[in-house]
Amino acid sequence: MNPLPKLALFDLDHTLLSGDSDVLWCDFLMDKGLLAREAFAARNADMAARYQAGTVGVQEFADFYVGTLAGRTAPQWEPVRQEFLATQVVPRIPQGALDLVKRHLDAGDLVVLTTATNRYITELTALFLGIEHLLATDVESVDGAFTGRTHGTLNMREGKVARLHQWLAARGHTLDRFKSTAYSDSINDLPLLQAVNHPVAVDPDPQLAAIAGSAGWPVLHLH
Repeated sequence: MNPLPKLALFDLDHTLLSGDSDVLWCDFLMDKGLLAREAFAARNADMAARYQAGTVGVQEFADFYVGTLAGRTAPQWEPVRQEFLATQVVPRIPQGALDLVKRHLDAGDLVVLTTATNRYITELTALFLGIEHLLATDVESVDGAFTGRTHGTLNMREGKVARLHQWLAARGHTLDRFKSTAYSDSINDLPLLQAVNHPVAVDPDPQLAAIAGSAGWPVLHLH
């Protein structure tokens, strides 16, 4: 019998990236004067804290950050997100994260970056990491301009599992046809970690660290 092909699923924020893309994006826009600090700074910090605690509402979380794109087109945002990648994202990706992704790619595994952050912000990060396949929260646009609303199933908590199954089905696959591994730091990704054969906690938050310890999951430290 042929061995099962391998699937490697990577969370992004605080897993491969030393930081949170959404929080960094808001801070970056405030520093550039594109978001009002008075309106966004406290809400950004509150959203980040409740996300890390696993208590923030999925739609509330997505709407807040996707809303920062509203009113501009992708070409209008392009130089901003390129600068964001170069100055805020790339310097926060540790060598250990790059090496881990490369090992899976070199082994011929099917590698997927799966993140609650929206696709427009994270697709350049996926390209930098050499990851072809990205599952992310999708954003709505009308007449070329972002509306500030999400589109489709949000790629967060149980939504990550649903989106994974949808993506695999579109490729003619099912999850049980793979030897699957998932890497994440966050209690928010517990549904995804429980769905795969080999869950790996990466610099886990306290709640995930406790679960990983009880379940005997391996723990990596990349940061």
